[in-house]
Amino acid sequence: MRKFKNFIPCLILILSSINVHVFAGKAENPFTPKAYLIRYWKKQISNDLPKPSFLFEKASPLTAVRSAAFSKLADNQHSLSSNLPSFCSAANLLCFLDVGPSLEKHSGDVNFKEYSEKNFTNYGSGHFGGFDSFKNYSNDGNSGVDSFRRYSRDSAGHDDDFSTYTRNTNVADQSFNTYGTKAIGGDGTFISYAQNVNVLNMRFTSYSDDVNGRYQTFTSYSENTNAGDQSFTSYANKGNGADNNFISYGNNSNVTGSSFSNYGENGTGPDDSFTSYGENGNVPENNFKSYANGANGAEDSFTSYRNQSNAGDDNFKSYAKSSIAAKLTFTNYGNSFHEGTDTFSGYGGGNVTNQKFDFKIYGVNNKFKDYTYKKMASFATYATKRSAASGKHVNKWIEPGKFFRESMLKSGTIIPMPDIRDKMPKRSFLPRVILSKLPFSSSKIRSLMKIFHVGVNSTMASLISEALNECELKPSHGESKRCVGSVEDMIDFATSVLGRDVVVRTTDGTNGSGKKVKIGSVKKINGGKITKSVSCHQSLFPYLLYYCHSVPKVRVYDADLLDPKTSSKINHAVAICHIDTSAWSPAHGAFLSLGSEPGKIEVCHWIFENDMTWAVAD
Repeated sequence: MRKFKNFIPCLILILSSINVHVFAGKAENPFTPKAYLIRYWKKQISNDLPKPSFLFEKASPLTAVRSAAFSKLADNQHSLSSNLPSFCSAANLLCFLDVGPSLEKHSGDVNFKEYSEKNFTNYGSGHFGGFDSFKNYSNDGNSGVDSFRRYSRDSAGHDDDFSTYTRNTNVADQSFNTYGTKAIGGDGTFISYAQNVNVLNMRFTSYSDDVNGRYQTFTSYSENTNAGDQSFTSYANKGNGADNNFISYGNNSNVTGSSFSNYGENGTGPDDSFTSYGENGNVPENNFKSYANGANGAEDSFTSYRNQSNAGDDNFKSYAKSSIAAKLTFTNYGNSFHEGTDTFSGYGGGNVTNQKFDFKIYGVNNKFKDYTYKKMASFATYATKRSAASGKHVNKWIEPGKFFRESMLKSGTIIPMPDIRDKMPKRSFLPRVILSKLPFSSSKIRSLMKIFHVGVNSTMASLISEALNECELKPSHGESKRCVGSVEDMIDFATSVLGRDVVVRTTDGTNGSGKKVKIGSVKKINGGKITKSVSCHQSLFPYLLYYCHSVPKVRVYDADLLDPKTSSKINHAVAICHIDTSAWSPAHGAFLSLGSEPGKIEVCHWIFENDMTWAVAD
């Protein structure tokens, strides 16, 4: 036993020596995960074609020493978890590392321009007069776990500005507790929270509650986000003579769940406006509870709720309940181009005095309950039928060029190119020797979450659960599938389906993305014969994980993409055409985009950045 304990340190010492002295040049240390992968490729792939650099770049960057050390730590999950920061950094993983318990405190006039990865307790609390500004908190990161506790609490005659929080972040799990609570006078501006976040779990607890004579504006909350959940609990409640303006919440977001509770509740003499909530969303799930309930002498307006959104489920509960001498305007609710399922419960109602309502537009396929006090309210348009919910309008969220017909793959054709950019966080595969020691199943998800320090209700917990569920779904008829977290596992799956004489392809870059392109020279892989391929798509996970599946009856193409004006080459792309679509759903985006129905047409699409397809070599 003592000999075994001494083995690891000796091995690390030997590997360190080899790394420094024998392989000091450009050659790869033979004991690194990447060197092992090269040998494995030569053993498993029978042809001598050039190795795919785009695939080998995704291999683990661990050195020989660190690979051996972390492999040993992985024998005990607690040991690996205790060394998570160094493991994530060295292995290039996506980890929400624990934020230190030491929280920042600042008072007086402070102007921050860049700040990241901190927890704040107090910024500008109890400040009399003066001006604070906070710019760029946790922006432009791969992942972020931050909290901001109190900003401008109990201030008087104090102006403050918060410019951006968590902008352009891939995966964010962040919270903002209170902004301007119990402040007297002054102006406050919050410009942007969680803009352009790829996957979010965001919480904003309280903005401008219990204030007196204060003017505040919130410009943008979670605009242009992709997937996740967000909540805003309290905005301008119990205010006295306060003016508040909320411009944009959750607009232009894709498959995002949003909740907003308590806007302007129990305020006295407020002048509040909410401009846009959930506009241009794709399959949103919105829940808005309580707007201007119990307000006294309020002038409140709500301009647009889920305007021009696609499908989704929305619920709006309680608008101006038990208000006194209120003037309330709601311009548009659910005027969608493609109907969803919406419910509006409680417009007016309660113990009311001198309420005056104006509701202009309420959309199609909606349930409106408890619309009371009609003598005091006007209702301009309630759409029970609308032809715009059918026909070509349903194609709005099918990006031009995402699907196309095989006949378009001809030299000289000009077609729109979808956005093929990879928006996933950058990660690497794990070495197979480490991967094999980590749990990977829904039944062991709590063990996996402990290793990666993932909170039960966090964004990452949802992502891990979704990935595992997808990987554990039974394959469809005639399909083979496997989720792989190492290059070696991907090679094994591809060769098990196609044999050892295979080639893996991807699109070279992203040039032309989102623009019109001209098709240049086109090559039919395997002579244009109908064949079988293995396609691999990324899943969001702490390490690089691909969902690979066999795709029967396809044709694969290589195509040069040209600038339509100059005809100069800007990209080299791979396209795959599914010849048999008979098993596809009639609601598949391809049919909404191209017309027709399952089994009647073939459907083609490009291989996006960092996705790939395997086929038998020519």
